[in-house]
Amino acid sequence: HPPPYDTPHIPITMLSSSLIRFARSTAPAAGKRLSAMTARRTMASAPAVATDNGPPSVFDKIVKITIIDPSGARRVIPAMVGQTLYAACDMNGVDLGPASVGAPQQKVRSSTWTEPLYGEGATSGFDHVLLQGNNEGVKLAEPPHSNEIKMLEDYWDEDEIFPESRLASMVQVNHKMDGLVVYVPDRLCDDIP
Repeated sequence: HPPPYDTPHIPITMLSSSLIRFARSTAPAAGKRLSAMTARRTMASAPAVATDNGPPSVFDKIVKITIIDPSGARRVIPAMVGQTLYAACDMNGVDLGPASVGAPQQKVRSSTWTEPLYGEGATSGFDHVLLQGNNEGVKLAEPPHSNEIKMLEDYWDEDEIFPESRLASMVQVNHKMDGLVVYVPDRLCDDIP
């Protein structure tokens, strides 16, 4: 048996429009405030456009990265500033293989201070990529830690590792990486049970 205080289900849109009508009829000033709030909500749902002046926009946090696969096909993907290169590729359907999911071992905070974070670092070397060397964002990215270099050396042959080699899960996207070109080498076999 339903409890005596159980009320029938009323759609939220019907309820909210009923409340607005009620508020307008009972208090004209409250109705004006509600209609102004509704108007603001409607205007806020308009498509966002990147601007040089005004409040910050989500477009300020998105960069475009070009991915080149082993066949030479190019694909431009959006990436959010602060996420890993692996996460950006994964969200956009670019398969880099299994992620090296270890937490960072340390974070360089300044030229004199490196904070130990006690993470395990890179745990595999499957997500190997080559970053365009002359991009300013690559220079700003944190350099590879010893564990990342060890994973690259353990998983890849010496002639497949270059100075631009990184593990995609260890590279954090920054605002200067807009236009970055990332080459994805042939994948290692990672489906052996």
